[in-house]
Amino acid sequence: MNFLAHALLAGDAQADQLGGLIGDFVKGPLPAGLPDDVAAGVRLHREIDAFAETEPAFRRSRARVSAERRRVAGVMVDMFYDHFLARHWSDFHPEPLEVFTARMYRLMSEHGELLPPRLAAILPRMRESDWLGSYESPEIIAMALDRMAHRLSRANPLTGSGAELLADYAGFEADFREFMATARAFASHRRSVR
Repeated sequence: MNFLAHALLAGDAQADQLGGLIGDFVKGPLPAGLPDDVAAGVRLHREIDAFAETEPAFRRSRARVSAERRRVAGVMVDMFYDHFLARHWSDFHPEPLEVFTARMYRLMSEHGELLPPRLAAILPRMRESDWLGSYESPEIIAMALDRMAHRLSRANPLTGSGAELLADYAGFEADFREFMATARAFASHRRSVR
Protein backbone atom coordinates (compact mmCIF):
# COMPACT_ATOMS: atom_id res chain seq x y z
CA MET A 1 0.00 0.00 0.00
CA ASN A 2 1.41 3.31 -1.02
CA PHE A 3 0.51 5.35 2.06
CA LEU A 4 3.25 7.93 1.57
CA ALA A 5 2.36 8.77 -2.04
CA HIS A 6 -1.33 9.11 -1.22
CA ALA A 7 -0.57 11.37 1.75
CA LEU A 8 1.55 13.60 -0.48
CA LEU A 9 -0.83 13.63 -3.44
CA ALA A 10 -3.72 14.56 -1.12
CA GLY A 11 -2.31 18.08 -0.84
CA ASP A 12 -2.30 20.23 2.27
CA ALA A 13 -5.87 19.77 3.55
CA GLN A 14 -5.93 17.45 6.56
CA ALA A 15 -9.25 15.88 5.53
CA ASP A 16 -7.81 14.97 2.13
CA GLN A 17 -4.67 13.59 3.78
CA LEU A 18 -6.73 11.50 6.18
CA GLY A 19 -8.90 10.26 3.30
CA GLY A 20 -5.75 9.44 1.33
CA LEU A 21 -4.35 7.43 4.22
CA ILE A 22 -7.51 5.45 4.93
CA GLY A 23 -8.46 4.94 1.26
CA ASP A 24 -6.90 1.48 0.94
CA PHE A 25 -8.95 0.29 3.92
CA VAL A 26 -12.33 1.52 2.66
CA LYS A 27 -13.79 -0.72 -0.03
CA GLY A 28 -17.15 -0.32 -1.72
CA PRO A 29 -19.59 2.33 -0.50
CA LEU A 30 -18.20 4.91 1.87
CA PRO A 31 -19.08 4.27 5.52
CA ALA A 32 -22.01 6.16 7.00
CA GLY A 33 -20.84 8.87 9.33
CA LEU A 34 -17.64 9.64 7.44
CA PRO A 35 -17.45 13.46 7.28
CA ASP A 36 -17.97 14.87 3.80
CA ASP A 37 -14.48 16.34 3.57
CA VAL A 38 -12.82 13.05 4.58
CA ALA A 39 -15.09 11.16 2.17
CA ALA A 40 -13.88 13.54 -0.56
CA GLY A 41 -10.31 12.56 0.38
CA VAL A 42 -11.17 8.86 0.01
CA ARG A 43 -12.74 9.59 -3.38
CA LEU A 44 -9.55 11.45 -4.39
CA HIS A 45 -7.54 8.38 -3.31
CA ARG A 46 -9.71 6.22 -5.57
CA GLU A 47 -9.38 8.65 -8.48
CA ILE A 48 -5.59 8.59 -8.12
CA ASP A 49 -5.61 4.78 -8.10
CA ALA A 50 -7.76 4.72 -11.26
CA PHE A 51 -5.47 7.29 -12.90
CA ALA A 52 -2.40 5.18 -12.07
CA GLU A 53 -3.86 2.13 -13.80
CA THR A 54 -3.74 3.89 -17.18
CA GLU A 55 -0.77 6.23 -16.68
CA PRO A 56 2.05 5.27 -19.10
CA ALA A 57 4.98 5.33 -16.65
CA PHE A 58 3.05 3.27 -14.08
CA ARG A 59 2.08 0.77 -16.79
CA ARG A 60 5.72 0.59 -17.86
CA SER A 61 6.73 -0.22 -14.28
CA ARG A 62 4.10 -2.96 -14.09
CA ALA A 63 5.53 -4.42 -17.31
CA ARG A 64 9.01 -4.51 -15.72
CA VAL A 65 7.71 -7.01 -13.15
CA SER A 66 8.41 -10.65 -14.01
CA ALA A 67 5.64 -12.66 -15.66
CA GLU A 68 5.14 -14.91 -12.61
CA ARG A 69 4.39 -11.83 -10.47
CA ARG A 70 2.44 -9.79 -13.02
CA ARG A 71 -0.82 -10.46 -11.17
CA VAL A 72 0.48 -8.52 -8.13
CA ALA A 73 2.54 -5.99 -10.10
CA GLY A 74 0.33 -3.08 -9.05
CA VAL A 75 0.93 -3.74 -5.35
CA MET A 76 4.65 -4.10 -5.96
CA VAL A 77 4.92 -0.90 -7.98
CA ASP A 78 2.94 1.03 -5.36
CA MET A 79 5.48 -0.03 -2.75
CA PHE A 80 8.46 0.63 -5.04
CA TYR A 81 7.17 4.15 -5.71
CA ASP A 82 6.81 4.84 -1.99
CA HIS A 83 10.46 3.78 -1.67
CA PHE A 84 11.57 6.30 -4.28
CA LEU A 85 9.34 8.99 -2.81
CA ALA A 86 10.88 8.50 0.64
CA ARG A 87 14.37 8.37 -0.82
CA HIS A 88 13.93 11.58 -2.82
CA TRP A 89 11.47 13.26 -0.46
CA SER A 90 13.14 16.68 -0.52
CA ASP A 91 12.51 16.85 -4.29
CA PHE A 92 8.76 16.70 -3.66
CA HIS A 93 8.05 18.42 -0.34
CA PRO A 94 9.71 21.23 1.63
CA GLU A 95 9.01 19.64 5.02
CA PRO A 96 11.53 17.02 6.22
CA LEU A 97 10.21 13.48 5.80
CA GLU A 98 10.37 12.69 9.53
CA VAL A 99 8.29 15.80 10.33
CA PHE A 100 5.74 14.97 7.64
CA THR A 101 5.39 11.34 8.72
CA ALA A 102 5.04 12.31 12.40
CA ARG A 103 2.28 14.71 11.37
CA MET A 104 0.49 11.93 9.43
CA TYR A 105 0.63 9.54 12.41
CA ARG A 106 -0.68 12.30 14.67
CA LEU A 107 -3.48 13.08 12.20
CA MET A 108 -4.60 9.44 12.19
CA SER A 109 -4.36 9.19 15.98
CA GLU A 110 -6.40 12.36 16.46
CA HIS A 111 -9.15 10.96 14.23
CA GLY A 112 -9.07 7.38 15.49
CA GLU A 113 -12.86 7.18 15.51
CA LEU A 114 -12.84 7.57 11.71
CA LEU A 115 -10.19 4.93 11.02
CA PRO A 116 -11.31 1.61 9.57
CA PRO A 117 -10.74 -1.14 12.18
CA ARG A 118 -7.80 -2.72 10.35
CA LEU A 119 -5.95 0.60 10.08
CA ALA A 120 -6.72 1.43 13.72
CA ALA A 121 -5.25 -1.93 14.72
CA ILE A 122 -1.97 -1.45 12.84
CA LEU A 123 -1.50 2.27 13.54
CA PRO A 124 0.52 1.77 16.77
CA ARG A 125 2.99 -0.54 14.95
CA MET A 126 3.00 1.72 11.94
CA ARG A 127 3.93 4.75 14.06
CA GLU A 128 6.38 2.89 16.31
CA SER A 129 8.32 1.46 13.36
CA ASP A 130 7.78 4.59 11.23
CA TRP A 131 6.55 2.63 8.25
CA LEU A 132 6.22 5.76 6.10
CA GLY A 133 9.78 6.98 6.72
CA SER A 134 11.30 3.51 6.66
CA TYR A 135 10.22 3.02 3.04
CA GLU A 136 13.48 4.76 2.11
CA SER A 137 15.20 1.38 2.58
CA PRO A 138 14.82 -1.24 -0.18
CA GLU A 139 15.19 -3.91 2.52
CA ILE A 140 12.16 -2.55 4.38
CA ILE A 141 10.13 -2.54 1.15
CA ALA A 142 11.10 -6.19 0.59
CA MET A 143 10.16 -7.04 4.18
CA ALA A 144 6.81 -5.22 3.87
CA LEU A 145 5.98 -7.14 0.68
CA ASP A 146 6.90 -10.41 2.38
CA ARG A 147 4.69 -9.46 5.34
CA MET A 148 1.79 -8.83 2.97
CA ALA A 149 2.42 -12.19 1.31
CA HIS A 150 2.44 -13.93 4.68
CA ARG A 151 -0.90 -12.35 5.68
CA LEU A 152 -2.62 -13.82 2.64
CA SER A 153 -3.99 -17.29 3.26
CA ARG A 154 -2.95 -18.83 -0.03
CA ALA A 155 0.42 -19.07 -1.70
CA ASN A 156 1.09 -15.94 -3.70
CA PRO A 157 3.85 -14.36 -5.77
CA LEU A 158 4.51 -11.43 -3.43
CA THR A 159 6.97 -13.53 -1.43
CA GLY A 160 10.48 -12.45 -2.41
CA SER A 161 9.17 -9.76 -4.75
CA GLY A 162 11.37 -7.05 -3.24
CA ALA A 163 14.26 -8.49 -5.28
CA GLU A 164 12.59 -7.20 -8.43
CA LEU A 165 13.10 -3.61 -7.28
CA LEU A 166 16.85 -4.13 -7.25
CA ALA A 167 16.83 -6.07 -10.53
CA ASP A 168 15.71 -2.97 -12.48
CA TYR A 169 16.23 -0.18 -9.98
CA ALA A 170 17.10 2.56 -12.50
CA GLY A 171 14.13 1.68 -14.70
CA PHE A 172 11.63 1.78 -11.83
CA GLU A 173 13.18 5.03 -10.59
CA ALA A 174 12.85 6.72 -13.99
CA ASP A 175 9.23 5.56 -14.25
CA PHE A 176 8.55 6.85 -10.74
CA ARG A 177 9.82 10.34 -11.54
CA GLU A 178 7.72 10.53 -14.68
CA PHE A 179 4.66 9.18 -12.86
CA MET A 180 4.96 11.61 -9.95
CA ALA A 181 5.00 14.59 -12.30
CA THR A 182 1.77 13.52 -13.97
CA ALA A 183 0.14 12.24 -10.76
CA ARG A 184 0.79 15.51 -8.92
CA ALA A 185 -0.75 17.48 -11.78
CA PHE A 186 -3.73 15.11 -11.89
CA ALA A 187 -4.32 15.24 -8.10
CA SER A 188 -3.98 19.03 -8.03
CA HIS A 189 -6.52 19.34 -10.82
CA ARG A 190 -8.97 16.94 -9.14
CA ARG A 191 -8.71 18.86 -5.86
CA SER A 192 -9.36 22.16 -7.66
CA VAL A 193 -12.54 21.08 -9.48
CA ARG A 194 -14.50 19.73 -6.51
